[in-house]
Amino acid sequence: MLHRSKSTPGQFMMRLKVPNGICNADQMRFYAQSVEKYGEEGGVVDITTRQNIQLRGVRIEDAPDIIDGLHARNQTSFQSALDNVRNMVGSPLAGIDDMELVDTRDLCNALNDFVSLDPQMGTRGNPQWGNLPRKFNIAISGSRDDFAHTHINDIGFVPVAHATTGVMGFNVVLGGYMSIKRIAESIDSNMWIPADRNSVVSLCEAILRIFRDEADRKDRQKARLMWLVEKYGVQAFKAAVIAEVQSYKRDVVVYDTQPLPKTPFERRKLLGIHNQPQQGLCRVGFLVPCGRLSQRECHMVADLADKYSNGEIRLTVEQNIILPNVPKEMIDQLVAEPAFGSDSRFKIHPGKIEGNVVSCTGAQFCPLALIETKGNAEDISKKLEEHVIVDRDIRIHWTGW
Repeated sequence: MLHRSKSTPGQFMMRLKVPNGICNADQMRFYAQSVEKYGEEGGVVDITTRQNIQLRGVRIEDAPDIIDGLHARNQTSFQSALDNVRNMVGSPLAGIDDMELVDTRDLCNALNDFVSLDPQMGTRGNPQWGNLPRKFNIAISGSRDDFAHTHINDIGFVPVAHATTGVMGFNVVLGGYMSIKRIAESIDSNMWIPADRNSVVSLCEAILRIFRDEADRKDRQKARLMWLVEKYGVQAFKAAVIAEVQSYKRDVVVYDTQPLPKTPFERRKLLGIHNQPQQGLCRVGFLVPCGRLSQRECHMVADLADKYSNGEIRLTVEQNIILPNVPKEMIDQLVAEPAFGSDSRFKIHPGKIEGNVVSCTGAQFCPLALIETKGNAEDISKKLEEHVIVDRDIRIHWTGW
């Protein structure tokens, strides 16, 4: 829980852990119930750019009941903020994608358990990774689309088959991040590992151990992984990681980076209605402007999920929602739902501008922000959609500081 004394005195933001951005209708209703007592303006639910959920407006006296309610629903807020490993990002199309290379769900859950469960006590919260030099981001991509955005994560797993054996695995990229000090795209680590739990967890453990013990703790602006990789040099850092992995004696072999496919590929759309490889089923992605959900809208999403997607809800790093496994014969009924009516914020087929707007929290709730972002971003994107004609998707990102 993070105190927001400047913007909302006496109230907190509670960031959750939602591995791979997958939640369900019961959890979505609980998010709304957790903030309902604070009013529509004081308590809202945000989808983040890490496929995550943030509850806003929480008061300290209500926190125990919320924490207990989350744990009863197999979720937690433990180690979700500050200098910890943040939410595990995976493919929002995991398991429902006809062009999938790796199903990221099991790997995201494995990493989430590794960093936020105490291996000695078997309880939530792992002190081993609870005090890193800075926050740490991990993303696992499941296809060539890179819906997980590995290029801006400290560790990014890029799926590619081994050129000789054909075994599916990951090229590992390192050091991506954005800050007021520096923006750095992740770089090739010259490492490839098989796409299995043992290899992925072991490699992350090795990198985290080196980062925890050797990164700069005196200058927070230089305390992200990229600075440490540059201090080592890529080849020397690779050697240190491999030595660390080998010390675990888990039969994990780290290979050199494998060549990526060179055939043309165009990133697919997440919004809209698309066939799944499962016979007779579709995925339906819809716009949640700037990721902001009111309490009423949370209940609307939960009702849609119960009715059309067996209760399952997928979050995207663009702060939108996908309903998976919708029967084709129910698509027309879903599209006609009041949730997608003319007076609703949700849109299955938004315009090329408003469908691609991403926003940080803004001054309404964030003490670091200088301006309000979400309301402005939503309003201006609508006006742009009315007045500007474009022939391709235009991405607009808003930041308040």
